[in-house]
Amino acid sequence: MNIVLLHSSYGLRPAVHAAADRLRAAGHEVRVPDLYDGQTTDSGDEGREITERIGHEELLRRAVAAAAPYSEDGLVYAGFSLGGAIAQNLALGDEKARGLLLLHGTSDLPEDAHTDGLPVQLHVADPDPAESDDWLNTWYLGMQRAGADVEIHRYAGAGHLYTDPGLDDWDEAAAERTWRIALAFLDSLDEG
Repeated sequence: MNIVLLHSSYGLRPAVHAAADRLRAAGHEVRVPDLYDGQTTDSGDEGREITERIGHEELLRRAVAAAAPYSEDGLVYAGFSLGGAIAQNLALGDEKARGLLLLHGTSDLPEDAHTDGLPVQLHVADPDPAESDDWLNTWYLGMQRAGADVEIHRYAGAGHLYTDPGLDDWDEAAAERTWRIALAFLDSLDEG
């Protein structure tokens, strides 16, 4: 699989590179664009400030520019939290998208969103203040209405960005389970 992996509001941290290396070791080609031009943080507040300073539209534009040279052959869009939200927007706008892997984040869906059976896998903490139960139910129903084939995996007691060992949210068991399930998902896309 050819994957574009988008970082969270914390920027292109070592955990994102480690995730990309894990995916490469499983035989995937992975690109990790830096939407923040080198800025990283270990503070959620600072990450939100960077996001606001750059702007959501500009972040989306940068992500589209990074993915465009590879989209012709069909990409899997993946991302962490904010990066997941951006990946979702890219995947829903790309008729050749092969899959969508969301880690810790989703995005609003336009009423007219449509996809032809796009495989989608979401991994999220339970509970997660950034992804409430009500929101996830609404998101799931919206994705189903749009025609996506959606799986949701919840991780009780994990923090929001539980796959990043450099943050307080880190949960090793949840992270390992996430990667095991995500790699199987990507393998299934390769077979399809």
